[in-house]
Amino acid sequence: MRTSFNIPDDLLSEFDETWQAEGLNSRSRGAREAIQEYIEAHARLEDIEGDVVVVMTLDYEHEAVIEDIHDVQHQFQDIITTTNHIHEREWCLETLFCNGPASRVRTFAYQLRDFDTVSRVKLLLLAEH
Repeated sequence: MRTSFNIPDDLLSEFDETWQAEGLNSRSRGAREAIQEYIEAHARLEDIEGDVVVVMTLDYEHEAVIEDIHDVQHQFQDIITTTNHIHEREWCLETLFCNGPASRVRTFAYQLRDFDTVSRVKLLLLAEH
């Protein structure tokens, strides 16, 4: 199946450099592998039940959403145990340690991903209870 995507030029350039450096034979192959990794990570998050301990990382443009990001974080104070926040030029980089129901962690991650100026939200599952 053929499809098309709107991807910023700088992101596409980085992607091309990455798949070529890894020795893949085409951009399509790199895209298939990236999509598969996304599906696996997403499915894993969807499959978890019960309480979890998770490290969540995100980066975002400071000026564009800082108040909104903090509002969302305040809504999830019950699962956030520790945060680390640093600045890299106009970007904020945050690490959040979360402990609580997997469904609540999922909802939190999805709300953070809804912001256009959040570049990425990554989760590392440390424990399931």
